[in-house]
Amino acid sequence: MRDLPQPPGEPDHRSADRYLLWLTRKEWPSLLWAGLLAGGYTATTVLMSAAIGATLDSGLDTRSVLTWFGVLAAIIVIGVVLIPPTHRAECFNWYASAYRTVQVVCSRSADLGPTLTRRLPSGEVVAVGTEDIDRIGDFYERSSMIAGSLVSVVAVAVLMLTSHVVFGLIVLVAVPLIMLGIVPVLRPLSRRQEHQRGRTAELTTRASDLVAGLRVLRGVGGERTVGERYRDESQKVRAAGVRVGWMDAALQALRELYPGLLLVGIIWYGARLALDGEITIGQLVAFYGFTTNLAMAVRYLMHSVSLYISARVAAGRVVRVLSLDHDHPDPVDPADPPTGPYGLHDPISGVRVPAGRLTGVVCADPGDATAISARLGRYEEGGCLVEEATGRAIALAELPLRDVRRRVLVATNEAHLFSGRLRDELAPDGGLSEERLAEVVRVAAAEDVIRQSPAGWDAMLTERAREYSGGQQQRLRLARALAQDPDVLVLVEPASAVDAHSEAAIGARLAAERAGRATALITASPLLLDRTDHVQFVRDGRIVAEGGHHDLLVTEPDYAATVLRTTVLEEQP
Repeated sequence: MRDLPQPPGEPDHRSADRYLLWLTRKEWPSLLWAGLLAGGYTATTVLMSAAIGATLDSGLDTRSVLTWFGVLAAIIVIGVVLIPPTHRAECFNWYASAYRTVQVVCSRSADLGPTLTRRLPSGEVVAVGTEDIDRIGDFYERSSMIAGSLVSVVAVAVLMLTSHVVFGLIVLVAVPLIMLGIVPVLRPLSRRQEHQRGRTAELTTRASDLVAGLRVLRGVGGERTVGERYRDESQKVRAAGVRVGWMDAALQALRELYPGLLLVGIIWYGARLALDGEITIGQLVAFYGFTTNLAMAVRYLMHSVSLYISARVAAGRVVRVLSLDHDHPDPVDPADPPTGPYGLHDPISGVRVPAGRLTGVVCADPGDATAISARLGRYEEGGCLVEEATGRAIALAELPLRDVRRRVLVATNEAHLFSGRLRDELAPDGGLSEERLAEVVRVAAAEDVIRQSPAGWDAMLTERAREYSGGQQQRLRLARALAQDPDVLVLVEPASAVDAHSEAAIGARLAAERAGRATALITASPLLLDRTDHVQFVRDGRIVAEGGHHDLLVTEPDYAATVLRTTVLEEQP
């Protein structure tokens, strides 16, 4: 038994064909094994036809009949025994190719981060993870029948050549001609599938945007207009699907027509040879069976070509994701990482997050908070790490992105909560004990989430944890961020949706939890700011004041207005 998924490796994304070839190289033992099993099975069907013909030509006495009956029984048993492992190998090939594709796409998507959504519409990404992996998996699942069909063709040609040279030559010439006969259909089919696939991605994007903005659309009365536009685009997708269906139907017709013509021709020619006495009745019956096997083999080969076209279109979409360049790529010559304690610094705003302190950052404009957190997390250029001992500043852009992600965690309220067990959501790598999980949940004041389900840590979350309130979801995000225990943690409004009692509890527990490490609280919550070691006030993108929370409330009216959410009214004359 092999566990899936396996380490995916580095994909070759120079083209769709190279990507499919890379998948073939990664799974060649399983593909070879499936091909051998399928070839063995198709060989038994060919040998069965030969055995039946030999039985008819044996004289039909008791001894020969019993002998050939035993041979036929053995062939049938072998064929039956080969069916289960063949099917299992085919299923494994589907899962291996599809899961490997999912792994490389998800890994690249995680590396790209916001770059992905800026470069590709959401529908394109969704379609890759839902439709394209199926097409790639289908091709590799049925690839075993390519080997099986080739074994069948070769076996039939050899048996016919040994019985009648002309018959064998007919097979050797007819099969390539039949395969060439479908070539004119392949390019239009590929072109129409690509067009239909693109239309589907566009429609998926519009559907996701429509769902996300439905409440706003209803508020402004625009749902009917958008609905009509969606209906028009869905009709275009339907029309594109119909065009693909027509071309696929034409290919299906050719898959039936060409082998059928071959079958009629061989039977007609074989019947004439039998009447002329050049072949026996048993050979004629065997040739009929051979021709049936040959027709099935040709159909499988033609169907495999159709599957390859679909897989190639899907692989092209996968390659498009894998080939995207990051907006902030890794440096060619990375800088030496910091040693010892270090903090964060944003030179553009002047914000500093020193090691071993809980630093509050208050922004008069919420847009500044978004920009600062983006720079501190290397989602935008500008942030740097600062060694406490030496004062050496190392730009985040000079470090590999994975190294930055390991050292610095920016936790926002847009972070996704995935479906699955609660313990796996809080500690995806499974490296935390229940005692540690309980501690981070306590710091995040999320104990009620654990008590809510009798399953405790094994409670199953739905997508985005929709069964919980907004405040509970926010506290789960905070607990997950704390469980990662990064060297530098940037929390953006971590308690904006919770009640005052829970917010105060979070503020009281957070400092002890993050003792000795750099932590930034980008927030306007007075309950959290009251627990910070130092506060920096940002206005118009720059620090204009800093100090203790209570001192700033007294000395900075704008700070007090931002934190206490009050409006200073000018006196009327």
